[in-house]
Amino acid sequence: MSREPLRRPLSREVIVETAMDVLRKDGVEGLSMRRLATELGTGPATLYAHVAHKEQLVGLLFDEVAAEIPLPEPDPARWREQVTRLWVDTRSTLLRYRDIARASLGAAPAGPHAAAVTEVTMRLLRMGGVPDRSIAWAVDVVGLYVAASAVEGATEGRRRELGREPGRHHAGELAELVARLPAERFPTVVAVLPLIAEGSDEERFRFGLELLVNGLAQLADQ
Repeated sequence: MSREPLRRPLSREVIVETAMDVLRKDGVEGLSMRRLATELGTGPATLYAHVAHKEQLVGLLFDEVAAEIPLPEPDPARWREQVTRLWVDTRSTLLRYRDIARASLGAAPAGPHAAAVTEVTMRLLRMGGVPDRSIAWAVDVVGLYVAASAVEGATEGRRRELGREPGRHHAGELAELVARLPAERFPTVVAVLPLIAEGSDEERFRFGLELLVNGLAQLADQ
């Protein structure tokens, strides 16, 4: 079966734009160089002249997504509020593109847009008096927290699309787990575990951010 001819000249920009469409539909796992070549009406080998491999392509996509994260004008008097809002907005932006957050796990912000987010984050923490080494480690730790939360949120969204039950915060599954545990051996788990299902994903995410930001504020006071 012959492919449709290319609708416009192939370039890295065209490849990324088309890959973004695939990402919105099927996520990172649904993206492959072969799938992308089919969408563009060409062969996979043609793509490698512009993008070396899928990992590089996903990195380019992540940076495109990072460009949509709203960046505040840093205000020293509001650094805690602003950095919290920045991390909330980062998670929300990542969630709009399914599981793209996977690309940030274990990876440095290589693209200019992702680097801009890191720059503003570090500047806010520095304005708050957080020591430089703590800033460096915090960006890594909080980045992992935000990305992991976004990946979990994307997974839950996919489960809902497929008509499946929610995952680890599903109250019914937690109740079944608690019922199987002997209360005399695990009294604290039996008492506390059901509370995990309380509140929304957003509320639990903000709770985690409060713990992290409050800890950073204590470092700033030392």
